[in-house]
Amino acid sequence: MNSEQLVPFLKWAGGKRWLVASRPDLFRFYEERYIEPFLGSGAVYFHIRPQRAILSDVNGDLIATYSAIRDKYEAVECALLEHAVSHSADYYYETRSRAPFDDVEKAARFIYLNRTCWNGLYRVNRNGDFNVPIGTKTTVLMDADAFGSASSLLTGAKIERGDFEATIKRASEDDFLFVDPPYTVKHNHNGFIKYNENLFSWEDQVRLRDALVRADRRGARILMTNADHDSIRELYAGIFRQESVVRSSVLAGRASARGKVTELLVRNW
Repeated sequence: MNSEQLVPFLKWAGGKRWLVASRPDLFRFYEERYIEPFLGSGAVYFHIRPQRAILSDVNGDLIATYSAIRDKYEAVECALLEHAVSHSADYYYETRSRAPFDDVEKAARFIYLNRTCWNGLYRVNRNGDFNVPIGTKTTVLMDADAFGSASSLLTGAKIERGDFEATIKRASEDDFLFVDPPYTVKHNHNGFIKYNENLFSWEDQVRLRDALVRADRRGARILMTNADHDSIRELYAGIFRQESVVRSSVLAGRASARGKVTELLVRNW
């Protein structure tokens, strides 16, 4: 693990910056390879800074953005500067309505919308179009941006779009598998569901459990975050170690609806 730390260049609902800040003990070990099948903002990846990694997600725009930062970060940064200069409410909605074909423009648009939309939320409609309204943040380029360092780190990563099960299947002995799926629970699909183009169903939660059991048998080190709910606890009962952790909730639109919530850590060590 490299001692230098990187701040993720994306905000993400359910992101794990809070976890790496509050529980660094979970990541103080060296592993052969880092594998993350639900990438999001990559907070854990950028905290650990592994030399080798497999990073995947079903979100094609997200994966295209990481690939462009790895391969053409300078061009992405230049395009992002153009968004910064032009930013306004009208420009935001005009940009949101357009879908560029160029990889660099796709990445710059994705980062621009992520930084200026409401709460950094990623949500699409039934047609797959990003539909989050503009937020209150107006800063497009951050002092903490280190796209060059992120690019250098990402050169050691395989960045792929795909289903989580196929990615987990590649985890073997001494790999570190960090898993942060959408938080769905049995009989009670919670608020995170409406932010996903494709429903992460209870059947997917069961499929995920089975994939992690197989990875455990192959010798992978596993850390998963999930909903702190009885159905999830029962799903992993007698299989892996479980621990409730507290975090602040900032996703609600009203400040009065925000507060402390718990999440479940599941691990095999």
